[in-house]
Amino acid sequence: MDMESLMAQATELQSKVAAAQEKLGDMHVKGIASGGACIIDMTGKYDIMSVTINPSVMDKGVAAVEEAVLSAMKDAKKKADNIIDDVMADATAGMPLPK
Repeated sequence: MDMESLMAQATELQSKVAAAQEKLGDMHVKGIASGGACIIDMTGKYDIMSVTINPSVMDKGVAAVEEAVLSAMKDAKKKADNIIDDVMADATAGMPLPK
């Protein structure tokens, strides 16, 4: 394979990855804790767009609120990780990229 062809492939891959990253910014996941005690809306780029806490959790104290928020964050991150893996795999045609 010649260098020119290799550079063209690298440029194409870079373009696909940039488009995939833009797409991830438009995708949203919802992390949900304890049947809706807390819901976090997060983009595929880990930007938190909103946090909703069910008022009934507030009556249970600060520790319950903290636990609900943490649980919803973990759920949202896990879901975001899954869509990131899918979108980037499509963009790179399965070529593994360093994390």
